[in-house]
Amino acid sequence: MAIIVNLDVMLAKRKMSSGELASRIGLTQANLSILKTGKAKAVRFSTLSAICKELDCQPGDILEFIDERDEDFE
Repeated sequence: MAIIVNLDVMLAKRKMSSGELASRIGLTQANLSILKTGKAKAVRFSTLSAICKELDCQPGDILEFIDERDEDFE
């Protein structure tokens, strides 16, 4: 996948559990887990905005693009 989700990194930096974040933004822990593990096919801007507000960060702190053509496949 070319989009990497660094939500776990931001949660660690803010010393917040995923359960606490889910509660604060009104998302189920299961749905937050899907996003956190990179299994989500999409994310709503309203969800991304709520996450950024609670973690005091920018969308680019959470989502990262990796060009798969640059990766070495063995």
